Amino acid sequence: MHDPKSDGEPRRSRRAPLIAALAVTAAFAVVAGFAVTQNDSGDASPVSQVSAEAKTKAATVLTQPYTKPDLVLTDTTGKKFDLRERTKGRPTLIYFGYTHCPDVCPLTMSNLSIARKQLPEADQDKLQVVFVTTDPERDTAAELAKWLPSAGDPSFIGLTGDFPTIQAGARQIGIGIDAPKKEKNGTVTSMHGAQVVAFSPKTDQGYVLYGEDTTADEWAADLPKLIKGEKP
Repeated sequence: MHDPKSDGEPRRSRRAPLIAALAVTAAFAVVAGFAVTQNDSGDASPVSQVSAEAKTKAATVLTQPYTKPDLVLTDTTGKKFDLRERTKGRPTLIYFGYTHCPDVCPLTMSNLSIARKQLPEADQDKLQVVFVTTDPERDTAAELAKWLPSAGDPSFIGLTGDFPTIQAGARQIGIGIDAPKKEKNGTVTSMHGAQVVAFSPKTDQGYVLYGEDTTADEWAADLPKLIKGEKP
């Protein structure tokens, strides 16, 4: 895990949880996602608002699925990576974060890695976990190539590029991110929505949302269904 003291990152991070507001019926709800990584000031703002079915366990099944972001970025080998083309017809989990994150990002990658290893080998090969950096100035292809195997799994795809393109891609799936900000004391603050969006191999649409508090056991329970494009 990343030591926040090693590069001036904030020592801790407060996150406002993903909140599901269930109303009118038990079948449908409006879900406001508030999960962010932030500095010690405690400032935060909502990053997404989506319509969804009632939340059960870790998953929130969306009534209006997201279209996969139209993103062409650079992978850990330094080659161009067309997200839509390269993940077409594959069960895909997309997460926006950064390698210097002191807590949420490495924990999310670790939990996904633990759950992935519990799948049959054939299903492990099908699953694609895509980590898109929100801090591209520091998260180069080489940096992502070093960090992802240790924080998560060597099979995870790391993508970097210019910040405006990344920010626009995140917004396409309801996730808000801010440009990294360097404080007077030298620390760097990166605020980003901490949700994972699952895309179906059947439709290539993002139909399930997971919050930052999803455990490895919850991922392990849901991944077999997500790989088939089923509701968890």
